[in-house]
Amino acid sequence: MSLKQLTFEFEELSGDGDLNLQNLELLNKARAITSNAYAPYSKFFVGAAALLSNKKIITATNQENASFPAGICAERVLLSAIISQYSDNTVDAIAITYDNKNGASNYPISPCGICRQSLIEFEKRFNHPIKIILAGKTGKIYLINSASDLLPLSFSSKDLL
Repeated sequence: MSLKQLTFEFEELSGDGDLNLQNLELLNKARAITSNAYAPYSKFFVGAAALLSNKKIITATNQENASFPAGICAERVLLSAIISQYSDNTVDAIAITYDNKNGASNYPISPCGICRQSLIEFEKRFNHPIKIILAGKTGKIYLINSASDLLPLSFSSKDLL
């Protein structure tokens, strides 16, 4: 038996004032779009914004459904919109934020497992790292260099061979 360890580095910023202007704009777009989320059941409104290689910013929100498996997270709504409308562009960065109507929204949250897998697939598809910016409405901000850092032992196409 051998013991292995996986680690990754990320930046923890104390707040908005530590972001560069481009990342702050992206995060502010994600924060603004949370109000468009459809989350009548969880009251957990998620917004995501992507900066594309053509410098366009695309936004999306989570969409719940009374039949809970039929809902979809903001990250996957965002990736679907990008590939449908801007398939010739890579994603340089994605900001993900939330407004929890049942509690605090003052610390970073991370994507769920399905979204992590989807982000990694998108990253590998275009062979281009996606910077991830995680934040709440206020408080600390996490900057992660690549979506792959979020799921180090991810399933990929090579596993299907």
